[in-house]
Amino acid sequence: MSEKSSSSGSEDDVEPESAQPVELGGVLSKWTNYIHGWQDRWVVLKNNTLSYYKSEDEREYGCRGSLCLSKAVITPHEFDECRIDISVNDSVWYLRAEDPDHRQRWIESIELHKAESGYGSETSLRRHGSMLSLTSAASALSSTSTSSFKKGHRLREKLAEMETFRDILCRQVDTLQKYFDSCADDVSKDEFQRDKVVEEDEDEFPTTTRPDSEHNQNNNGSKEKLYAPGSPKGMNGIDFKGEAITFKATTAGILSTLSHCIELMVKREESWQKRVDRELEKRRRVEDAYKSALNELKKKSHYGGPDYEEGPNSLINEDEFFDAVEAALDRQDKIEEQSQSEKVRIPRLVPVSPTDAFSTIGTHRFANKVEEMVQNHMTYSLQDVGGDANWQLVIEEGEMKVYRREVEENGIVLDPLKATHAVKGVTGHEVCQYFWDTAVRMDWETTIENFNLVETLSDNAVIVYQTHKRVWPASQRDVLYLSAIRKILATNENDPDTWLVCNFSVDHDSAPPTNRCVRAKINVAMICQTLVSPPEGDKEISRDNILCKITYVANVNPGGWAPASVLRAVAKREYPKFLKRFTSYVQEKTAGKAILF
Repeated sequence: MSEKSSSSGSEDDVEPESAQPVELGGVLSKWTNYIHGWQDRWVVLKNNTLSYYKSEDEREYGCRGSLCLSKAVITPHEFDECRIDISVNDSVWYLRAEDPDHRQRWIESIELHKAESGYGSETSLRRHGSMLSLTSAASALSSTSTSSFKKGHRLREKLAEMETFRDILCRQVDTLQKYFDSCADDVSKDEFQRDKVVEEDEDEFPTTTRPDSEHNQNNNGSKEKLYAPGSPKGMNGIDFKGEAITFKATTAGILSTLSHCIELMVKREESWQKRVDRELEKRRRVEDAYKSALNELKKKSHYGGPDYEEGPNSLINEDEFFDAVEAALDRQDKIEEQSQSEKVRIPRLVPVSPTDAFSTIGTHRFANKVEEMVQNHMTYSLQDVGGDANWQLVIEEGEMKVYRREVEENGIVLDPLKATHAVKGVTGHEVCQYFWDTAVRMDWETTIENFNLVETLSDNAVIVYQTHKRVWPASQRDVLYLSAIRKILATNENDPDTWLVCNFSVDHDSAPPTNRCVRAKINVAMICQTLVSPPEGDKEISRDNILCKITYVANVNPGGWAPASVLRAVAKREYPKFLKRFTSYVQEKTAGKAILF
């Protein structure tokens, strides 16, 4: 990818008076869809609008799409340093620049155009005279806050009034209690004095009753009490009537305030209940909107972007998933065909160890595991596909037959695969040697992105780490496995010897799993036997007299999710292609060379 600017200026060249940002144009990669992936497009930034064309030469035919930057959201990608996502509502553009510097230049220019449109920055607010609006908004917020503050503190004010009334009432009760205590003391003293006078009168007039004994005759002929009660007003200077009126007013105030408090609390409860109801209704609407949006996204999978990863909650339906995978595989095949036609192969002699070396188990730490895997393959992999094994024939092309058993575990397809093939002109030793030798791996294997030899365990066993080319939209896979080649001597002199290569997953500290790739698990075996037909007369055995019977078995756990139908369709397509490509490669490499039994 390359990027060219249509203006020699930069964002620093903006004139302070006119404040017109510069135009910018260049080539950016734009995500198109799952089938075609990233495509180079000519992108132009002008007049607060981002537009794109198929190419710079086709600008005269009109743009293919545009975005107004007024309300656009610009998001630099978190992990991809060259990518930027620009979204306006449901419309999202995924763009990639040539390098991080170019991406930063585009981001700054886009932000400058967005700010010029009036939505971008504080500078824009000042430029458009919006400080008054900010001040007005602050004033309105302050007024609203004050009103809300007063409304929220009415209850506190009334409770404070209640406290004041309570203090006043307590003092009045104390005052009245003192008055009542004084009255009670005076009444007690009067009764005591009256009883004493009566006793003295009875002693002086023992037989005579004086009906007017409690009164004295005045000079004017009127009667008056002998003992006048004390005046309440005179007792401690208390105004009983005034205190009673004050007491009545205070209690009335308390009752009124208490009634007001109850009303406020009832209103507050109603207000809170209404608020709770509104929040519940808002939450219900949000949940409904979320469900509706999720359903729409499932129906309209084109909303998915390049960040999509495989998973059981995929927004891509199986048809689109398969179309994307098939398109990616077709592109890889075309690239491989071009590279094969352009590449001049250099004949390479395959180093071959002595035959006896491959028949030994070895002494490395995985030796027992290798022996166990070899015995299992010799016992089970060579069994007939009939009976109760449930093998299904999925491909039959000439001598090649491919069988499959459908197995799923936790939604992950684990279909064991078995293929049989017969190839003329090569031996089992030669086929297994080319399949095992890492020196020629990249000559015939087209699905590998890179690989390295992690450890050499012995002359016939190595540990290999390899990453496979990513097939969008599936995640990239890597594999860490032990590869061992063995010769199995026949127990019957009439049976041919068997050559076998088994590859099975292991763990190694030098190649731990990473977040970049999904770690797949494999158990693969290439089992070959050589059949020799006697030559005519005294002629030596030639390649026309030999036939290699191949049994290829593969148990692969992809390590992650992908639609079952897609995985099975890809396996049905790729495994026969692999066997044809590999066996043709072995025939090509061994043609004209001495036969290696």
